[in-house]
This record gives sequence, structure tokens and C-alpha cells, in this order.
Amino acid sequence: VQLQASGGGLVQAGGSLRLSCVASGSIDNINAVGWYRQAAGKQRQVVAHITNSGKTYYLDSVKGRFTLSRDNAKSTIYLEMNDLRPEDTAVYYCNLKVIDSMSSVVDYWGQGTQVTVSS
Repeated sequence: VQLQASGGGLVQAGGSLRLSCVASGSIDNINAVGWYRQAAGKQRQVVAHITNSGKTYYLDSVKGRFTLSRDNAKSTIYLEMNDLRPEDTAVYYCNLKVIDSMSSVVDYWGQGTQVTVSS
């Protein structure tokens, strides 16, 4: 499984970006898909994810501003980010959680895309 993320960039506060992540390879038993971010000097944190059953989660600080969506036909997930703030600056990683033959959760990660929000 390979994940290819794109869409990051430099934007002014209040602006918008849309991140995309295309999955390729043999993908079975998906448990969840989503986006994480890691700011400089900080731990990686989940931004948004959606489970196979359709449950969604958003980090409190992005609720109402970010929207996670997916296009199964294109094997792509998106993160629409509006009203961006300087504190959203981070490297964003797409994530795919798969249940393996031992019923363990296996994480796959995209390569990361930099989002920088200037004040």
C-alpha cells in the first residue's frame, strides 16, 4: 500500500487549502482513513478521521473549519481546510488503518505535505 499526499503550501491566515491523498496497492479490511499533523517540536496528532462504519472525528480546534471527505472510486481522501490559522502550520500526513490477518491494526502513512499559514 502506498499513499501519496499533495496540496500543501503557504497561505495567509484566513485562507484555504485542500489536501489530497491517493492510495494505491492492494487495500483490504480498511479500519479508518484520515489526516494527522505534526508541528515543529510537537508530537503528531490526529486532525480528522473517518472509520469504516462512517464515524467521523475532528480535533476540537479544527471543527467547523476542516472537512474530511473521501472518494472511494478514486481511492482518494481529501482534507478541505478553511479559515486557516498560524497554529495550523505543520506537516500533514494522510493515514490508512488496516486490519491484518492477525486482527491487528496496521498504519500506513503518506509522505507528508507542509502547510504553512502566515499571520
